Amino acid sequence: MLEEFKKRVAEGRTTVCVLGLGYVGLPLAAAFAEAGLSVVGYDVDRTKVINVLAGKSGLRHFEGDEYMPYVVSGSLRVTDNLAEIEGCDAYVICVPTPLDDARSPDLRCVMSAVDTVGVSMRRGCLVALESTTYPGTTSEVVRERLERRSCLVAGDDFFLVYTPERQDPGNPVYKTRNIPKVIGGVTPQCLDAGMALYGRVMEECVPVSTTDAAEMVKIFENVYRAVNIALVNEMKVLCHRLGIDVWEVVRAAGSKPFGFQPFYPGPGLGGHCIPIDPFYLSWRARQIGMSTRFIELAGEINASMPEYVVRRAQDALDAHGLCMTGAGVLVLGVAYKPDVSDVRESPAVKVIRMLEEKGADIWYHDPHVPELGDMRSIQLTPSVVASADCVLLVTDHAQIDYGMVAEHAALIVDARGRFFSERVSGEVVQA
Repeated sequence: MLEEFKKRVAEGRTTVCVLGLGYVGLPLAAAFAEAGLSVVGYDVDRTKVINVLAGKSGLRHFEGDEYMPYVVSGSLRVTDNLAEIEGCDAYVICVPTPLDDARSPDLRCVMSAVDTVGVSMRRGCLVALESTTYPGTTSEVVRERLERRSCLVAGDDFFLVYTPERQDPGNPVYKTRNIPKVIGGVTPQCLDAGMALYGRVMEECVPVSTTDAAEMVKIFENVYRAVNIALVNEMKVLCHRLGIDVWEVVRAAGSKPFGFQPFYPGPGLGGHCIPIDPFYLSWRARQIGMSTRFIELAGEINASMPEYVVRRAQDALDAHGLCMTGAGVLVLGVAYKPDVSDVRESPAVKVIRMLEEKGADIWYHDPHVPELGDMRSIQLTPSVVASADCVLLVTDHAQIDYGMVAEHAALIVDARGRFFSERVSGEVVQA
C-alpha cells in the first residue's frame, strides 16, 4: 500500500483534497497544483467558493493571479460539493482552531472536517491535519474519529500525519513551498507517506518521531514568540518610565552576534497564531496537572498593551488640554501586521473599541483594509491629518506617507513605542 501511494505521487497521479480555503488552505492548494498534482479545494462556505472561482481570494497577500491559472487549466477544482471529493488519494485539513469563551480549544471545525473526510476517504489514502492544535489531537482524537467514520485503521488501511502550517502572510521571501515542512506520522509508514507527498511540493521536509511531537513544534514556535514579545513589551513600558528609547536599546542589543535575537514592541498581538495557539498548550498542560506560568504571564502582558496605548493617548490629549470625549482620533493601520489585510485578533481593533467607549470620534486609514465593521478607510490627505486632535500610529504600512503625517499632525501617539525622531519634528508620544 505504501509503495503504491509513493509511486502514484512520484508519477503525478495523485489527487489531493484541501479542506478549508483560507489563509493556509488556498496557497497550499495552489502549491500542490504547481507541483503537478490534481487538486480539489473544498470549503463549506459557498460564498467563499464562488468568490475564489471568480478570482477573489479575500487574501491581499495571495490574489487571484497566483492561483487562477491552475483553476483555468483544471488542475485546481474548487467546490462545496461533497460528491466531488470522494475517493481522493490525500486529504489535507486546513480549518480554523479558535478558543472558546473559557480559553479552551474549540475543535468543532476540525471535527466537522474529519467527519467529512471519514465518509469520503478510501483505503490507501493519506490524511494530513495542518490546523494548529494541542499535542495528542491527531493520535487520540482525529485517529479515533476517522477510524470510526471510515471503518478503516490508521497505519494499516490509511496513512495519518500531522504537519503544522507555517504561513507568514505578506512575507516577500518565505512562501508555502520554501518554508521547511515538519511532519509526524502515527506510524513510521504514515510518516513515509507524508514525506513522499509533501516532498514533491516542499523544498525541505523535516521528519519528527510522532504526531504529538509535530503538534508541539508548532505551539512551541508560537510560545517562543509570544513570550519574547511580552518581554520586549514590558521593557517598552519600563524604558518609557526611565526616559529610554526601547527601539534604540533593541537595535544596539541586536548588534551582538550571538545569544540574542531582536523582538520589537507593539500595541499587542494579532493574527491567529501568537495570541491563540499558546493557550492550546496551557489547556493541555492543565489536563495533566501542570501550570504553564510563562505562557499565562506572557498572555497577560500582551493582552494589556491595547489598554496601555489608550491610556497613553488619553494622557497625551490631557496634556494638550483636550478631553477624550469628542476628540477626533485618526488611527493609521488596523491590520495586525504590516502590509497585510488580516485583522484577526488585531490590537488596533481592540484599541478602537476602547477609544469609542471613552467617547472618542474615530476614523481610520489602512491601505489594505477598506472596511472594518461599519467603518471605511478614509483617504489620507494633509487636511484629514490636520483635522485630527490625535493621530494614533498602530500598524506601519509601507504605503503610508509618514512624512506627510509628521508635517501636518498636531499630536502623534505611537502605539509601537517608537520615537520617530528621524521622521517627525513635532511632538510624538511614545506608547
